[in-house]
Amino acid sequence: MKDKLHKILVVDDDLKMCELLSDILNGEGYSVTTSGNSLKALKILKEEEFDVLLTDLKMKGMDGIDLLDEAKQVAPLTPVIIMTAFGTIETAIKAMKMGAYDYVLKSDQMDELILVLRRAMEHRLLKKEIISLRRRLESDYRFYDIFGKSPSMKKVYETIEMIGDASCNILITGESGTGKELVAKAIHNHGERKEGLFIAVNCAAIPDTLIESELFGYKKGAFTDAKSDKRGLIFEADEGTLFLDEITEMPQTLQAKLLRVIEEKEVRPLGDTVSYPVDVRIISTSNRDIKSSIEEGKFREDLYYRLKVIDIELPPLRERKEDIPLLVQHFIDTISKEMKKKISGISEDALEALLKYSWPGNVRELENVIQRAMIFSQTETLLPIDFPDFVIQKKGKNLLDKAVQERYSFEQLLKEYIKKMMIETGGNKTKVSEILGIDRKTLYRKLKEL
Repeated sequence: MKDKLHKILVVDDDLKMCELLSDILNGEGYSVTTSGNSLKALKILKEEEFDVLLTDLKMKGMDGIDLLDEAKQVAPLTPVIIMTAFGTIETAIKAMKMGAYDYVLKSDQMDELILVLRRAMEHRLLKKEIISLRRRLESDYRFYDIFGKSPSMKKVYETIEMIGDASCNILITGESGTGKELVAKAIHNHGERKEGLFIAVNCAAIPDTLIESELFGYKKGAFTDAKSDKRGLIFEADEGTLFLDEITEMPQTLQAKLLRVIEEKEVRPLGDTVSYPVDVRIISTSNRDIKSSIEEGKFREDLYYRLKVIDIELPPLRERKEDIPLLVQHFIDTISKEMKKKISGISEDALEALLKYSWPGNVRELENVIQRAMIFSQTETLLPIDFPDFVIQKKGKNLLDKAVQERYSFEQLLKEYIKKMMIETGGNKTKVSEILGIDRKTLYRKLKEL
């Protein structure tokens, strides 16, 4: 440690103490800067990088607690050690709760101070290495806001690289929560169309009576409430990207109009007699089996092939579990900043439990589970106790065994099974209806009956 590169900022309004500490620490090989004024010390800290800030607790003006609070903002990687007299230990402990690395008692014995300083420097070095590693990992395994190092995700990145500048339509398929919109945004931002707008439309969220006017716009007087002209979202996406989420939920009458837009590259607003040219790339998504929808007569086959010039299939999270540790750390880092909560990682047994879980709700479910765990966590590391039982998979009775043992009626068994599926899919009724082999209307009726 005897290296002049290790710099210490000493702050104490007792100038004799500053001189004493400077002599001792210089003798240990450290480069020492002293200040008898905490405001001046803060200015120095803003202008220069230090390995450790060593400050007295009780000072005139800005005291050690206030300086600690400011130092956390201007030099978050610099550990702060508080020097205190015996009678102010409780305040020093409060400082540690606020983020101080440690505290030392003022005395003639400096051995303890030297040991604490060395540990603080090692702690700072470790934090810098962790940050460097995370940045390197993000650089290697991040494509825009998509994370993954699995072969399947690398293939997705390669596809995005190749098609960024293409203007052809793209169909992204995959289960709910796999990140289809993130991929669509990455495609848009990676190509020449990034100068245009990215307009997102959830076809399942807009009522059938409104979606046509939202997409195509209308002329004043086209219908009762049309008080003025309205530009449709297709116009808004001109020279950009129109993102149609859950395309299979689009009404069939509108499917025919969308097909004409693709073929003729023109849009006619409701109530207008003129069509207008439009240059738009359409990226659509579906978490359903579109071919089944075509066979059932719910989706036009000719539109399907127009939308699927290039197709990207996103794998479910259960098929790329090597990405889970990377995603978990990313969510911890992001959410801890939003929550302003000091959580830096996850324990090995908790991560092992996450790796064993099937993640029916995919990446979205993982993010929600991490956020929930961080709300309940009382430590800097997420533990198994912070996670819900269905993720940790505590051993319990098999549903069928329980039903037999407790003599469930058919209705009771169905109710428990639907409840279990709703929990495992994160409330995704479309997914539950597919698992049960019934349509969504029947599922809604069953939920109401049960």
